[in-house]
Amino acid sequence: MQGKLIVFEGVEGCGKSTQMQICCEWLQSLGIPVLVTREPGGTVLGADIRRLLLEKAEDKPITSTTELLLYAADRSQHVEQELKPNLAARKIILCDRYTYSTVAYQGYGRALDMNLINQLNAIATGGLEPDLGLWLDLDVEVGFARKRGSGDIADRIEQEKIDFHRRVQLGYSKLAASKPGIIFRVDGSLTREAVTQQIQEILNPKLEAWGYQNPVET
Repeated sequence: MQGKLIVFEGVEGCGKSTQMQICCEWLQSLGIPVLVTREPGGTVLGADIRRLLLEKAEDKPITSTTELLLYAADRSQHVEQELKPNLAARKIILCDRYTYSTVAYQGYGRALDMNLINQLNAIATGGLEPDLGLWLDLDVEVGFARKRGSGDIADRIEQEKIDFHRRVQLGYSKLAASKPGIIFRVDGSLTREAVTQQIQEILNPKLEAWGYQNPVET
């Protein structure tokens, strides 16, 4: 049995990191081997690319096309070095962002050519598609309020204007509508416990269908 790739997606402040950690602990409690990773930055090389992508440079800003190509380079390394070997080892991979982020952020947010994005995603992934996408749907302004409340310093992407992030949110909505049965909407505006319950209710039948042991009741 091959492992499964589950990707967590959403706008800034939607709660992906928190829910991924909770999901990891839940799956481990079921005796399921899990890898938690992210894009960009899921490899040693990717960590350097992540720094280039997220640090703000006022004097020489990164161009939109350069940004797209760096994300593709990070993904190519990540797929070959981390995703494929761990899927072959029958692990469930929880990945913070994947190809859907590129479509939403660079396609809808930056308005780059979608055909180019799809071609680069195909090259970078070698055809590796997510088995499941969990889209934590949250109003953009609510997400930014959460980020401000956390005290974290905003990175280059987070510092984009609100209209950019609204276009990203629209991109996720369009993606979810285009991939029923693959991308599932999770209401990210609810309490942490309620979001966790939604995710586990989505995953329970998936785990059974994939041949993992029967999950516990949520």
